[in-house]
Amino acid sequence: MEQEQKVESGFMQRLRDRLAEPRLAGIDVDSDALIVIHRRILGEKKMMREVVREIYQTCTDLDRRYLSGTGHRVELGAGASLLKEFDPDVITTDIKWARHLDLTIDALAMPFADASVRAFYGIECFHHMPDAGRFFKELARTLVPGGGCILIEPYYGPVARLLFKRLFASEDFDPAQKEWNQAAGPMRGANQALSYVVFTRDRKRFDANHPELSVLLERPLDNYLRYLLSGGLNFRALVPSACAPLLRLCEFALKPIHRVVALHHVIVLRKQPKSTGL
Repeated sequence: MEQEQKVESGFMQRLRDRLAEPRLAGIDVDSDALIVIHRRILGEKKMMREVVREIYQTCTDLDRRYLSGTGHRVELGAGASLLKEFDPDVITTDIKWARHLDLTIDALAMPFADASVRAFYGIECFHHMPDAGRFFKELARTLVPGGGCILIEPYYGPVARLLFKRLFASEDFDPAQKEWNQAAGPMRGANQALSYVVFTRDRKRFDANHPELSVLLERPLDNYLRYLLSGGLNFRALVPSACAPLLRLCEFALKPIHRVVALHHVIVLRKQPKSTGL
């Protein structure tokens, strides 16, 4: 068994090396330089930009549907974000500095006043947080009643488990992680299964420990083929962007089994609105 694992590990390393985006060679994943290169890659990959814009639309649609109140709207862990092009009123932030972002902040100790934020959008950032419990306390502090947080995270279905366990050398996918905290840097050492651990496996614990926050929605996203075949931000594209319409048709046809094949899911958290009383 150990020999088989070594063979598989060696094969996956060679495959990652072959498919890796060459501009990322030698770049420290925790460096500010990664954001600059990711933004350049995103600007060039039409199909990946389409996927990202659909995710932004999902965030704003769910915001309007589920959240209420007035206040800031903030993107956390924005990285190479293009959200300003889609919605210029959103405050874009990351723990790493970047010229195109509005603020450099730590999501575990945010500079926003109590009850001043209507919505947080977090696209593939939650699983990088070293202490999920502290993050939830910051949400409860900074959100207005009725406001909330929309997270896009790696999914936990069969295909997602298979791929995310092997896709990134700097991150793991460990659904058996016991605690919610982890020794993660801005990018390195993250557990991509953290959203599964907190919101599915440990849902009762979340509800008990953070009664001021409610999980209103958890569902898979349907853009998995275009995300995967575009190569994302870290790998070479496997098909040209002109294939996007055909891939969208395939995603639609596979919708009955999307909980099997999905790669990402969305979670909507809401701070309890004020009671109107009688």
